[in-house]
Amino acid sequence: MIAIKEFQKEDIERVIEFERELRRQEPDTYYWEPDEAYAQQLKKSFEDPRFNTALSFLAVKDDKVIGRIDASLITSRSDASCFAAYLDWICVLKNERHNGAAQALLKCLREECRKRGAGILIALMAENAEAQRFYRSVEDASIHDTGIWIEIK
Repeated sequence: MIAIKEFQKEDIERVIEFERELRRQEPDTYYWEPDEAYAQQLKKSFEDPRFNTALSFLAVKDDKVIGRIDASLITSRSDASCFAAYLDWICVLKNERHNGAAQALLKCLREECRKRGAGILIALMAENAEAQRFYRSVEDASIHDTGIWIEIK
């Protein structure tokens, strides 16, 4: 059975193992290793106020992390609102896909966004075919093909 839980500091070791397993299953997809520096960054993120708007959930099966979703609330003082959230990443281990984990993660994130006043979840879609199929199957979603990435230098 799959359980969805909020990603908390005490989950970091299991998340690191998830990241390593992800790379074992898909060695041509991820180009960096979850090392000690990454673990330290994760630990610090739980103390850093810049991460107060982060929304992170884990899919857990048999006490192992098999999936993860990460987003951030988008706030603006232009209209003093928190109308949206940005979906940064959703991933499930390849050998655990198509068993409802990604849908459960997305459902949990949507519920949390609703509780926090965000009415829309914005994402940039990955280009691989499997991700495209997933995003195109999401209920109550529409695909828009515009976006710009502006570097901060």
